[in-house]
Amino acid sequence: MYIVTGGAGYIGGHLVDYLISKNLEVIVIDDLSYGKYRNEKAKFVMFDLRQNMGELVEKLEKNPIIYHLAANPDVRTSMINVEEHFERDVKVTLNVMELARRVDAEKVIFTSSSTVYGETSKIPTPESEELKPISNYGLFKLLCENIVKYYAEQYGIKSISTRLANITGGRVSHGVVIDFIKKLKDNPNLLEILGNGKQRKSYLYIDDLIEAFVMLEKKVNRIYDVFNIGNNDSITVDEIAKIVIDEMKLSPRITYKNPTADGRGWPGDVRLMLLDISKISREVGWSPKMSSREVIRQAVKDLLYGYKSVY
Repeated sequence: MYIVTGGAGYIGGHLVDYLISKNLEVIVIDDLSYGKYRNEKAKFVMFDLRQNMGELVEKLEKNPIIYHLAANPDVRTSMINVEEHFERDVKVTLNVMELARRVDAEKVIFTSSSTVYGETSKIPTPESEELKPISNYGLFKLLCENIVKYYAEQYGIKSISTRLANITGGRVSHGVVIDFIKKLKDNPNLLEILGNGKQRKSYLYIDDLIEAFVMLEKKVNRIYDVFNIGNNDSITVDEIAKIVIDEMKLSPRITYKNPTADGRGWPGDVRLMLLDISKISREVGWSPKMSSREVIRQAVKDLLYGYKSVY
């Protein structure tokens, strides 16, 4: 039996679709704060994971595999709505791990983020690199990782923290691609880019991420481990804009809005991100099927023309 926290969200919804396609029993726990997706074949429990776990524990079977994806996904607003992000990331993760302990979870897979590294000089960035987040989002993800690690080691709950690159495609609900498309639909003659457009990051297609999750779950059985999940290359914001413009067949004027003196898109924005994914490739045999550029183009097509699930 599987429990997916945040299973009504973007990544969670795709994961639920995959698990259901394999005829597995899935319980989604979500309060519908950020995602509204529902797979009718999964059991849905409406619950705010910031609350006491007692009532929820009584409803659940023992020995589930838990995918913990519930969080506020917006890096930018973590620098503004600090307490809200803390509660939905750190407090929720503590509660989920306490839930895992009380239901004797077989395994926990936690979705962390590349933002835990901050701006590192080592590119591509391996899991062993020093963790120096520059956003509250990254800080809170790091605190969450430590909670997961502590519970794993203290209570024997096999757990994995996955540090994700930017995930897009399918029913993506936030991020640069959908932001650009919305802006151009509102005004086809103008596209405003946050930052100087030179920010360079790695992008992974949603289907590749789900495959990575499944392979890690099946093949990694240590008490605790951490894996980067990303791509082998990266792409600039300017290049993303060109792909979106090309797919929409427009020729807008491009302007830049620089909230920071050093060209970031917002305070806490990491300007360069490329994860070293050799560990997951070596240990479980996973690798992405598309380059970052191909991922962006496919994500634009998914949003413009509709996404057909592979599950």
